[in-house]
Amino acid sequence: MRTAPTILHLDMDAFFASAEQASKPSLRGKAVVVGGLGPRGVVATASYEARVFGVNSAMPMAQARRRAPNAAYLVPRFGLYRDVSEQVMGLLRALSPLVEPLSLDEAFVDLEAGGTAWDEASARLTGARLRADIRAVTGLTGSVGLAASKMLAKIASEQAKPDGLVLIEPGTERALLGPMPVRTLPGVGPATGDHLRRAGITTVEELAEAGEDELVRLLGKAHGHALFAMALAHDERPVVAERETKSVSVEDTYDVDIHDRVRVGLEVQRLADRCVRRLRRAGLSGRTIVLKVRRYDFSTLTRSETLRGPTDDPGVVREAAARLLEGVDTTGGVRLLGVGVTGLADYTQEDLFAQAQAAAAGEPAAEEHAADEPAEAAAADGETVPAERRWPSGHDVRHAEFGHGWVQGSGLGRVTVRFETPYSGPGRVRTFRTDDARLEPADPLPLVERRPEDAGGLPAGPGPSVSAVGTHGPGPGDQVSSDPASRPKSRSGGGGDATSSP
Repeated sequence: MRTAPTILHLDMDAFFASAEQASKPSLRGKAVVVGGLGPRGVVATASYEARVFGVNSAMPMAQARRRAPNAAYLVPRFGLYRDVSEQVMGLLRALSPLVEPLSLDEAFVDLEAGGTAWDEASARLTGARLRADIRAVTGLTGSVGLAASKMLAKIASEQAKPDGLVLIEPGTERALLGPMPVRTLPGVGPATGDHLRRAGITTVEELAEAGEDELVRLLGKAHGHALFAMALAHDERPVVAERETKSVSVEDTYDVDIHDRVRVGLEVQRLADRCVRRLRRAGLSGRTIVLKVRRYDFSTLTRSETLRGPTDDPGVVREAAARLLEGVDTTGGVRLLGVGVTGLADYTQEDLFAQAQAAAAGEPAAEEHAADEPAEAAAADGETVPAERRWPSGHDVRHAEFGHGWVQGSGLGRVTVRFETPYSGPGRVRTFRTDDARLEPADPLPLVERRPEDAGGLPAGPGPSVSAVGTHGPGPGDQVSSDPASRPKSRSGGGGDATSSP
């Protein structure tokens, strides 16, 4: 293990919720919960104000509403989160070529490989500058952990939350880890933790005292050896710059089970189109089409079909997904559907037969829908009807007269909109008919206002080392996530700029 604390772990603070607070002035400093809003929805992220009421990630949304009935409940805006994530990852890549993203809001960085840190003082300075640059570029905050290994750097960032920096000095690791619960260590989940507890092992110090032979007896050779090493603060895992994407998939869980077979087919076609758009944004194609169906009784079926060659043709993926659906009994109802593509490649072998079929039907084989939610076809006679306009809570809209705003709620043929931007004060609320032609969905606005004269897309306003970062940081863009905000202090409180060592 290295002797200098040059592994950095960044974790954005309550990422989704904090991005929503930064975007919506009326929600700053208030409880915000982001996730699925239906009866089966779960919490994706809760702001720190919501966590005071006991609302946490992965909690059923119904339980969250009971604990925090007055919180703002919003549908995720993943396009915005991906854009902000790419800005943050750009700042990390400016520090080192070895950046290992774990999710939209979390990553490891090997500072030594980038020559940006080589001892305690330089590592601490780099971490402080990174936090300042993230705030300047995105308007959000992140917590930074610095240590000599990935495991310890992640533990340090957890201690730094929210909006702080913690550096674990080499030589203090064993004393720090000793009193911590065994669940602190990577790879110790609920089942392993219970197994160790029954053996009388509840802390990391007790884990080390048990000895390697005892841990191998309790957990098996591979897990026992690895856990004993981590209990001694030994973690040799390197920062891996790129993780190979093995699959691209999308899935939806429905608030009410779908029983209509035609509706199930339409949903599968819609998911296939979304999956292809993700493939193309990543510059990938794939050979194996996968259909996932979770039925009313929670039984989950997976079906797959392997093509002759890789494709990113939406017509080909739709047809394969439809064929797979033919072999699945959906009589009792469907609660979840998913479409994925595996066997990925960075090139496409065109399916000429599919192209010929599409040409005969009078439509391009590779045509993409402009929106993420295309209009659904009418069931029986093949005619299409306009889809009912949906207004998800928290999503952006623009009104011809009142400008940019976001949806506070909708129902009974009405939609309520608060008109404000990230750069304004709290705005006014107005209500419209859901079919009002003057109201349209809109793209999210950047969280930090940009002036036309700002070179390289940098935000206006001061910020430490922003000019240096601006030469490296990319603009917003889409990326495929393998499956994710923090808050400016002046907006949500909590945290501080002081750095500390445990």
